[in-house]
Amino acid sequence: MTARASVSLKIATSLDAKIALSNGTSQWITNSRSRARSHQLRAEHDAVLVGIGTVLADDPLLTARTVPLPDTQPARIVADSRLRTPDASRLVGSTSAGRVILAHAQTPQEAAYGNPAVETWAVGGQTGQVSPQELVRRARAEGLDRIFLEGGGKLAASFFSEGLVDRIYWFRAPIIIGGDGLPSIAALGLSEMGQTSRWHLAGREDIDGDSLEIWDPA
Repeated sequence: MTARASVSLKIATSLDAKIALSNGTSQWITNSRSRARSHQLRAEHDAVLVGIGTVLADDPLLTARTVPLPDTQPARIVADSRLRTPDASRLVGSTSAGRVILAHAQTPQEAAYGNPAVETWAVGGQTGQVSPQELVRRARAEGLDRIFLEGGGKLAASFFSEGLVDRIYWFRAPIIIGGDGLPSIAALGLSEMGQTSRWHLAGREDIDGDSLEIWDPA
């Protein structure tokens, strides 16, 4: 098997595993100390990865804002099949802080992005979407050995489906959102219990009423 980067999935949810209200409101589910812990985890990885939906909805910066700041910021990767990341986004406007990479599924003739400071990786699969397998292989080839995957739910599901999640950092807030909330992991299309993956609780932290559970494959 071709060497690949390892993937840690970070999820921040209510007790019933929802990442937002039905209208998309998600600020803030977890408390400030949990968010600070998440920034620490970003700093411990080589790259932070999100999907284009997260970029379009939240306009995140994705830097590790620790105290003190890390010597080197993790690279920031967007799974952006059709190169829709706005040039006016905070992400693109902060390339001086560290690498910004758009992982896309366009052909060489189609692939064009206006900002030369932004890297583009052609890592498309047969479905016309970004291939998680190709993305983690390209990351390793680029010297990015540890990826911190922050969602959204569809991107997380695609990595689970390919067996590419090596650790889960699950932040839970002591609130209930209900069945109309947005799920943390999108549909996996399973039809038998034998298709599910099993996980082992490797650690747990209490964070001012929130909790952080660390899960490894069983």
